[in-house]
Amino acid sequence: MAQRDLAIRIGGEAGMGLESSGAGFARALTRGGLYVFGLPDYYSRIRGGHNFYSIRVARHPLYTHAEPVHVLLALDRETIRRHVNHVVPGGAIIYDEKDGLPEGPRRADVGFCALPLSQLAEEKGGREVMRNTLALGVVAGLIGFDPQYMASVIRDNFARKGQAVVDANLRVVEAGVQAGCSFDGDFSFRMEAVPGAPARVMMNGTEAFALGALAGGCRFVAGYPMTPGSLALHWFARYADQYGVATKHAEDEIAAINMAIGAGLVGARALVPTSGGGFSLMVEALGMAGIAEIPLVVYEAQRPGPATGLATRNEQGDLMFALYASQGEFPRFILTPGTVEDCFRAGWQSFNLAEKHQTPAIILSDHYLAVAQRTLDVESIDFDAVTIERGELLTDQDLDAMEEPYRRFRVTASGISPRAVPGHPKAVFVTTANEHTERGAITEEPADRVAQTEKRLRKLKGMQQEIEGPFWYGPEEAELTFVCWGSTCGPLREAVDRLNAGRAGRANMLYFTALCPFPTAATAEALNRTRRTVAVECNATGQLESLLRMQTCWQVERSIRRYDGRPFTPEYILGKLEQAL
Repeated sequence: MAQRDLAIRIGGEAGMGLESSGAGFARALTRGGLYVFGLPDYYSRIRGGHNFYSIRVARHPLYTHAEPVHVLLALDRETIRRHVNHVVPGGAIIYDEKDGLPEGPRRADVGFCALPLSQLAEEKGGREVMRNTLALGVVAGLIGFDPQYMASVIRDNFARKGQAVVDANLRVVEAGVQAGCSFDGDFSFRMEAVPGAPARVMMNGTEAFALGALAGGCRFVAGYPMTPGSLALHWFARYADQYGVATKHAEDEIAAINMAIGAGLVGARALVPTSGGGFSLMVEALGMAGIAEIPLVVYEAQRPGPATGLATRNEQGDLMFALYASQGEFPRFILTPGTVEDCFRAGWQSFNLAEKHQTPAIILSDHYLAVAQRTLDVESIDFDAVTIERGELLTDQDLDAMEEPYRRFRVTASGISPRAVPGHPKAVFVTTANEHTERGAITEEPADRVAQTEKRLRKLKGMQQEIEGPFWYGPEEAELTFVCWGSTCGPLREAVDRLNAGRAGRANMLYFTALCPFPTAATAEALNRTRRTVAVECNATGQLESLLRMQTCWQVERSIRRYDGRPFTPEYILGKLEQAL
């Protein structure tokens, strides 16, 4: 029977190539005209432990993974033990007969498909390492997916290794498909290709943000590797020479942000990718960017803390930290993209915001958004919308025509001072981390302190106008409104759809893609239209709830929180909703 959506999970130990194998099969499914949501799950170790890659596939767009599994591809016995109860009735578990089954009770409503995966890989491809490819061929045969799309991915991936390697992998896939077809009579779920479908792309939030930043004129990146923020550093390192982006692997996080501040000072659009622990080391320098009014973009992909926390897991625990990072009071932007498309927009918009208002812009992503791959229609990544706005940046002609001495921190009604980059004879000024006069000279005079503090804070009025209010999803007049921010919107969107499929008009969603400056008026107006509210956050303390109370005096009625290091699923939200109500 045709299946509305289908989930495949491949599991084994770290070092077995699960992520590359899963991502390759996801690309093949995308090339076959299907929509895919792919999510890796891995421990912070190079070898051992239990890793898996989940692929959800459908003929309609997907915004989240889900808990039920239709095909479990077990490359070790631990995979069966951990995931057997996630397999739906009528589903299949494919495993290598040499591994056998783990001890314990069997499920009578699930098909156990024992195959000589290692043996076939050696016979057809000459190497046991091709077992993953063969096993995915089994899946293709089982679900009725045309293997020509797998073949196209294999040719792209292995062409550089020579035709012999390509041919060996193609033979392995063919053997897997034949083996899978031998079981398809006992497996009723299908996900066939859609020939002639429009070309689509697969992308995660990291790639989308980096692509948006590149399109927005980013020309300097400095970082110290820290999962998952370092994925953006890796992306720029890969394409640095091709696109002319200076990319620096700094000796530590403090050096990274100071390098970026220096680049911003001389006019380059500069980015610092990191995670919460790295951002912790950067906060003093963040304050320097604030007082010296140097544009800076920080991409902070959250993971559970405190300290090292859970290095490869998910959480939204850094919102309050980002709001108040560094001592003193200075304005900043905090963008909280929730989808891959949001990440692309944030990539280029953040540089415009930072330069127009001469202040730091912080992007709060998280592990889930950073690593989860989604199939997108090509037009979803809108390069035509990209603009470059540099604000009060003076040109050489502006400086040539200037009659009075240049004052970098001139007090203005908007709070934004004319900005010149070093190099022009009239663009001479001092930049300091101390309080300063309009010319940049260090001062402790009360009048200067008041004037500069108020000048910087006056930017907030203009910054407020740049921030979009929360977005609605679902029917306007709903009994129940979920409130969320960031990547939680994907699983919550599907939860809303499922509730409304059961009873029209039951639920909608209000989600934020920017939280600083807080869109107070738009939020208050939106909340006043709600009946019952439930906040959904991936943290333990309800940080968005706290922010709503601070900014609007609104008290959310119920909350659903998750802080075990795993992202939300629609099933988890709906299960907790019953308890919350």
